[in-house]
Amino acid sequence: MSDRSIRNLANLQAFGSTSRVLNLLAVWRRHGRTDDWRNKPLFQTPALNRGLIIKHRLRRDEVDLFHVYRQSATKVILPIDLDDLRLGGRFIFVGQRNFDRALREHFGVSVDERDLETLRLIDQLPSLDPFLLREQIKRAGLDVARCYFELTEGDMKRMFSFVESQIAPLVAMSMTAEASPAQARATANLVSKILSNTDGAGMQPLGDTLQLAPEQYAEGVFCWKGFLYYKWSAATVLKEARAVADAIAAMQPIGPMDTESRIYVERGHQVLRRKILKTCETVIETLKIYDRAYASLTEDGRPTAFREFLLDAPGMFIRLGEQVGAVRHIVSFWNFRFAPGAARVSVEELIDIFMDFETSLASREIID
Repeated sequence: MSDRSIRNLANLQAFGSTSRVLNLLAVWRRHGRTDDWRNKPLFQTPALNRGLIIKHRLRRDEVDLFHVYRQSATKVILPIDLDDLRLGGRFIFVGQRNFDRALREHFGVSVDERDLETLRLIDQLPSLDPFLLREQIKRAGLDVARCYFELTEGDMKRMFSFVESQIAPLVAMSMTAEASPAQARATANLVSKILSNTDGAGMQPLGDTLQLAPEQYAEGVFCWKGFLYYKWSAATVLKEARAVADAIAAMQPIGPMDTESRIYVERGHQVLRRKILKTCETVIETLKIYDRAYASLTEDGRPTAFREFLLDAPGMFIRLGEQVGAVRHIVSFWNFRFAPGAARVSVEELIDIFMDFETSLASREIID
């Protein structure tokens, strides 16, 4: 299938969200000559390893491509011309009907079992954020280069001011208490290095401050960036989540309902609202663990406690990433489907939506 709606895939690199876009073409351009990229690829199939993977909200005419109802899917886009992304690309959805055969017949791509398993692992995730993705890949026993797990350029720009405010207390530790242009420059410089995965010259002072051995530095800063990313993401998503939860609890479909449907919808109103708010509370409590660990460094002068937290942090990424991703999915889809002027929802569609939301939350092990 040809994706003519994507007129300029380059926009995905410049403005795409980390949670929605995995731009393997950009990874290839940036790291394709490195040994890590060549020796530890995400996909063995060259075409896949230079494609784009997107978490996509399904349109009504796309739902029937799948055996079961779903609101979103993982779209794989292979650019028509790697040197001119304005030409768009061919696409396929992971798990659509006759997926394996379509890859071979329409894309000319013969995918080995490892790549199919990697696509399935990615499809299971509610988000493509690099911290959740890396833990999913590691949990499956795959050894993939670190260059595949980076933030998009768009998100790095959007996060910059937020991360500056978070990093400022650390910079202030080594400078005068009074704010100054030098302190502001030092903060901005440190933020740029953290967000861009810089681990070479000029980063030794940060490693010394955090008491990270050279072999621990890359992992420690990656985990720090992960928590900064989740704090930034959660700040927006959780702000909208309560309004969406309230809207879900009040939503009434058009048309008559039989008794069974009425019972399910009324139950869904309360159960979904409660689970969404409970998930938000759990995310907030997890992020408070980070806040306490960071305060031990910036307020108590105990870098060892923060270092140990960072090195243990990956264990939190799966659950935290899935929870933030599940709430983001619900908020994003609800705002998309019920935007001002949208068509009223039928009984059948509302039940499908409620079932999808409940499945998303249940699979993240949210306990009432």
